Amino acid sequence: MPDNRKEQERAELHRTIWNIANDLRGSVDGWDFKQYVLGMLFYRYISENISAYINAQEWEAGDNSFDYAAISDKEAEQARADLVATKGFFILPSELFENVRKSASTDSDLNVTLEGIFKDIESSAKGSDSEANFNGLFADIDVNSNKLGGTVAKRNEMLVKLMNGIADMKLGEQRDVTAGNSRVYHDNTIDLFGDAYEFLMGMYASNAGKSGGEYYTPQEVSELLTRLTIVGKTEVNKVYDPACGSGSLLLKFAKILGKDNVRNGFYGQEINITTYNLCRINMFLHDVGFDKFDIGHEDTLTKPLHWDDEPFEAIVSNPPYSIKWAGDDNPLLINDPRFSPAGVLAPKSKADLAFIMHSLSWLATSGTAAIVCFPGIMYRGGAEQKIRKYLIDNNYIDCVIQLPDNLFFGTSIATCIMVLKKSKSENSTLFIDASREFVKVTNSNKLTVHNIEKIVTAYANRNETQYFAKLVHNDNISAQDYNLSVSTYVEQEDTREVVDIAVLNAEIERIVARGDVLRREISEIIAEIEGSEHNG
Repeated sequence: MPDNRKEQERAELHRTIWNIANDLRGSVDGWDFKQYVLGMLFYRYISENISAYINAQEWEAGDNSFDYAAISDKEAEQARADLVATKGFFILPSELFENVRKSASTDSDLNVTLEGIFKDIESSAKGSDSEANFNGLFADIDVNSNKLGGTVAKRNEMLVKLMNGIADMKLGEQRDVTAGNSRVYHDNTIDLFGDAYEFLMGMYASNAGKSGGEYYTPQEVSELLTRLTIVGKTEVNKVYDPACGSGSLLLKFAKILGKDNVRNGFYGQEINITTYNLCRINMFLHDVGFDKFDIGHEDTLTKPLHWDDEPFEAIVSNPPYSIKWAGDDNPLLINDPRFSPAGVLAPKSKADLAFIMHSLSWLATSGTAAIVCFPGIMYRGGAEQKIRKYLIDNNYIDCVIQLPDNLFFGTSIATCIMVLKKSKSENSTLFIDASREFVKVTNSNKLTVHNIEKIVTAYANRNETQYFAKLVHNDNISAQDYNLSVSTYVEQEDTREVVDIAVLNAEIERIVARGDVLRREISEIIAEIEGSEHNG
């Protein structure tokens, strides 16, 4: 399909989502309400996903009239074990989104019905390989919350509205297409469920300001980070994000490289329980199988959950800026193999470089890590300077990129990207000033395809460009007390207007001469007036 038609489809989908989300919100704050919209979107997705899977198998076997949604729960139970093994979960026909929606408006116990279904879906995975990926997945969709309404009737009214709104989203449909003697499903022209999810997250994050920005990295920044880590590669063993939020950074690899080219899957850790649930939902909505992702819920810095995994060839992250952490209050951390090589821990009030050291420790020898950083860590003294010294003296920093300001929801700060490698060919660090690489979109700045391409090309080629890119030997960085601010090394272009002194002097002479003429003329007028008065 031509790109313009895809964009038209996407724009239409976004308009529909925007209208539905605003219509549903009511008195509930958008950021608080997002889990209801996204959770119901997920419920619709897995219902259609399992139906499509079963129907396709039956159609291929020659039963063109088969419809999983229409069979009895008793008949469906026969396939439970096989479906849990292959899909990771099971849903009875009576509990499918489409069937529950049909009777939702007349179900006075809809909240109880949905609560039971969500528990049944989670329970279906218990004791299987997919248990961890489904456990607590619907925990944030509290269908009995007063946020939905002050009475059961009001809550159910909102739930009906929510189900109808999600059902009205054009996210691909079953098509009755003849292919030989069997029916097939129409392929979606875009990643519809995943795209709907990303649009909703972006919409809610932009409206929520700072609170939303903590959980969402704009898509164009995600793309830049991904492109930086895969320069020269067509596949990676797996991708990891130590502060994965809603998972958008991880999933960019699925879009750019293709899921099959992330051979062993997607790994991440998230401390916020709501965002952890949203990340797992996001994986499913992007059609990443339960056996292809491993998202953990815990504090990455003090309780990392992927110790036993092989090193990661790609690490991308936008960790929280300058948050507090245990630091040297925990005597065990200075001996932690992730942090001990630097001989000092990141300050308790600023965990930024702890995330850097953690990522470096888990990076494969042939891998690349690209991490968004708060600019202060590039120049502050004390422990942070000592960690920068360790990184530079051991030649682990491949590149530092200055980004434009106002790229992220909730902060106008001009952030940076630090790119790490363990196997560099030269003892130098590349600095790129991309602070002017953006277009203005309403109140925010945005990286364009051209901006991203320019940055990635400069990074890949490592060529110097005046006012944009500078390759600096690490000895020179040492001489600058390990200051890693891009402005220290990349000359700033003087955009002030150049003044031609000769032209300026000529203009001054003209003005002075004109002043002399005016003074003479004024003197003559005054003399003439005085003469007239004297004669009178």
